[in-house]
Amino acid sequence: MASKRVLLIAGDFAEDYEAMVPFQALQGYGIAVDAVCPGRKAGDFCVTATQQMAGHQTYSETRGHNFTLNAAFDEVEASNYDALVLPGGRAPEYLAQNRRVVELVSEFTASGKPIATYCHSQVLLAAAGALESRKITAYAPVGPTLIAAGANWVEPESLESVVVDGNISSCVCYLAHAQSIRHIVKSMGGTITGANKRILILCGDYMEDYEVMVPFQALRALGCHLDAVCPNKRSGDTCPTAVHDFEVGHQHFSEKPGHDFVLNANFDAVDASGYDAVVIPGGRAAEYLALNETIISWVKHFVEANKPIAAISYGQQILVAANVLKGRKVTAYPAMKLNMELAGATWIEPNSITLCFTDGNLITAASWLSHPHFISHLMALLGITVSF
Repeated sequence: MASKRVLLIAGDFAEDYEAMVPFQALQGYGIAVDAVCPGRKAGDFCVTATQQMAGHQTYSETRGHNFTLNAAFDEVEASNYDALVLPGGRAPEYLAQNRRVVELVSEFTASGKPIATYCHSQVLLAAAGALESRKITAYAPVGPTLIAAGANWVEPESLESVVVDGNISSCVCYLAHAQSIRHIVKSMGGTITGANKRILILCGDYMEDYEVMVPFQALRALGCHLDAVCPNKRSGDTCPTAVHDFEVGHQHFSEKPGHDFVLNANFDAVDASGYDAVVIPGGRAAEYLALNETIISWVKHFVEANKPIAAISYGQQILVAANVLKGRKVTAYPAMKLNMELAGATWIEPNSITLCFTDGNLITAASWLSHPHFISHLMALLGITVSF
């Protein structure tokens, strides 16, 4: 049973990453997270918004994933939780009008329990009267509202800025997740050990949005160094991503545009021997990354060196191309079963696509719904622990 419990209050058109990344990262560390929304129960979902800067005067917005709630809002009591997470996006605009949401924020403020806010969700602190003389940052256009609520406004230096004042941490946007999530863990009394690891993450155009960002930020939050690279691209370049989702009545997942993922290392500078593990996201990128001889040589290095390899969904296509699956037990998105069997693997049916499977140094998962187990399994192979 998890020793700590976190409440996350979501709503329609909450920012996609700002809901899912802390939700799955914290679960991956063994922390229970209840995601709720007013008027909804466990199993219902909120539609999310993919927001990002795109060279315009303000951010762009497209439809994100459907974010599935796992608890009933009407049953929530603040006393049952150790921290509160408030995603941003447009949801806080109307959540700030909900009496019970404001009461919950007030109860967490009064208790001194950690509250993590992102982007626009700082308006919920304003609605709760929690900002008087508190240092706070946010997405810059929110500043006037927070100043009017009595906050000491801190002008953000970058989109990764985080400000901590007492039990309240405020972030400009999801780019600050690594710092923010690490702060949540530590402010609940958590100790992270064994995280001085270097991890390579293989990126490409139209990889699945969650399947790159969730492990990237979750592992960075633990203190790991991650290098995200893509063939023919350099640090600072971007890869467009794809939102793959499961819609009622459809036989296969749908696809929508995701965020543009910013690479942070140069492909041509990689020496695979300098890394402790490799992460392979799914999505459509794996189809053509599997044809890259350099990537194949890296994968073979990790296999021969018995270092952890963590692949998810369609990322296993790269393992097929590297001819490293003979005799290995693997899972993947169910449509990949034939590929895995033809490669000589023993197929493990993902009876729930929220699970993953480990065979020696090889971790395989069926979809982004598997992320909590995926992160937990990789932490175990790397010797990383979060304890309270």
